Amino acid sequence: MNKIKYIVIYVMFLVSCTKDTDKALSTLATYIQGRVIEQGAVIACAASDKDTGNILAFYYAKQGATNVGFYQTLNSAVNQNDFGNYTKIEIDDEPVFNGYLKRFVQNSATEKFIIITFELDNEIKLSNPIRTKQISKPTVWNDNVMINQNNSGMPSFSWDDNPEGENAIYFQVISTVNNDLLSGTYTYENHFQYYDTSNVVLNITTTTPTNLNVNENYNFTLMDVSLDNWVNWVAQKPFIAK
Repeated sequence: MNKIKYIVIYVMFLVSCTKDTDKALSTLATYIQGRVIEQGAVIACAASDKDTGNILAFYYAKQGATNVGFYQTLNSAVNQNDFGNYTKIEIDDEPVFNGYLKRFVQNSATEKFIIITFELDNEIKLSNPIRTKQISKPTVWNDNVMINQNNSGMPSFSWDDNPEGENAIYFQVISTVNNDLLSGTYTYENHFQYYDTSNVVLNITTTTPTNLNVNENYNFTLMDVSLDNWVNWVAQKPFIAK
């Protein structure tokens, strides 16, 4: 009887240790321990969905990236720079702009910090911490963009500067009616001309696109991103090239 009792205790001990080990292994701090890392190397931000309020965490995966990971804190009242506060969540991503970008969709009643990771060139690449604000500052969705098409095939886009406050940078995407991304650029200024990169500070366009075709339909998407990588404002506007 005592022998059986000791076996049961031993098994319970092993189960407990396994759970603790799994929990430890799932933290970002443990994952990167002993590895070469590059912080801020994953371009990522998050917004709240206009209909559901879900968190939409967008990221750009460079060619050859593997082992994408989604890590989050328990809430926002933690040290965002302590990787031990981030736990890996098993969640699938989905394509955006036909896979040029990707995003994680998550329903959450708690605001938190998120870090997205992937592996590339024998290094672990990390995004900067994303502070979600789906409750305190939900993303504003609209179509408030002005389009000037005096230059045929190379329209200019402009919008109100810092409309919701806390702006750090603007992200612009021009895409086809089939949702294929033609250009993806970042500016500090509240205007962009396709495809003039003179005021572009970050560019995820891999090849120089051709001029837009006259009388064809296109889409313009703008994200107003804060310093903590929350999207304050999203503008989406379809247009016909002239």
